[in-house]
Amino acid sequence: MIWAETIKWCGDYAKLIDQRKLPHEEVYLDIRTAEDMYAAIKNMTIRGAPAIGVAAGYGIALAALNSKNKKSLEEKIALIESTRPTAHNLFYAVNRMRKLVEKDTVDASAFVAEAIKIHEEDKRLSDLLGENGSKLIKDNSLYMTICNAGALATGGIGTALAVFYKAKEEGKDITVFVPETRPILQGARLTTWELKKNGIKSVLIVDSAISHILKTENVSGIFTGADRIARNGDTANKIGTYSLSLSAKENSVPFYVVAPSTTFDLTLKGGKDIPIEERSKEEVTEFMGLPTAPIDIAVKNPAFDVTPHKLISGIVTEKGIIYPPFEANMGVIQC
Repeated sequence: MIWAETIKWCGDYAKLIDQRKLPHEEVYLDIRTAEDMYAAIKNMTIRGAPAIGVAAGYGIALAALNSKNKKSLEEKIALIESTRPTAHNLFYAVNRMRKLVEKDTVDASAFVAEAIKIHEEDKRLSDLLGENGSKLIKDNSLYMTICNAGALATGGIGTALAVFYKAKEEGKDITVFVPETRPILQGARLTTWELKKNGIKSVLIVDSAISHILKTENVSGIFTGADRIARNGDTANKIGTYSLSLSAKENSVPFYVVAPSTTFDLTLKGGKDIPIEERSKEEVTEFMGLPTAPIDIAVKNPAFDVTPHKLISGIVTEKGIIYPPFEANMGVIQC
């Protein structure tokens, strides 16, 4: 796989590829403080649930390197935790790092080691997701995804896109339809860029063409990532995923979610309990700093929606593929 790492640890600071600049510029930013990492997660320099979890770990490691006492460190951990409410990987990583806060003194080396461990684990999980999901891929077939669930969204090679990468390694010839993914075009800017870099044929479509493509093209399956999965299988992902799942059902196209166990929140019974982030109106009324709508227009900009479990054909995890009934079969995640 041809790839420049999304996030790198450089001993006492982190480097992030600035996803806001892609696909036109490949620019890395130095992240030297917890405040820097807070801003990077908040403004979507880095995005994607697993990648946010990795970044959170490094952000807290930076806080430990720069904190003189437990109180200061706890304040920085709370700051990182407040960045984005939907992605469960953020809270998974924060909770792991928080367990190291036991003494009045701060052992920064322990925090750095744990952050690196979280990153390395996510790399391994990505590989396993791809290997398990590639079993569902047929040679000489068409597929669809949404948003960006590739290497840019994880510490490794991706979640949904990892399935396509592993399928390519196995010699399977596939083409992937990529909806643009409004409002900030993660599909158009990021997913097509990744797939092109790695020699996988892709076809960009506008979001409103999804149903038409599923009706008129012989699409063999849909693979999406996830930001949080509840106990019954309800799944939060990028806004538009719910609509995609409805169209998949209507057109008898299998719909798969691909996510590591770190994305599952088994404390939540169903999707109604998943917090949905509302982002700024400017993401909708502007693009690349240029106005695209009247300045005073009212805007609602939910970043995610919830796909009900009844619309999901299976959930690909590092431990295997979970099929309905999901709640009865969730035990694999806890093994």
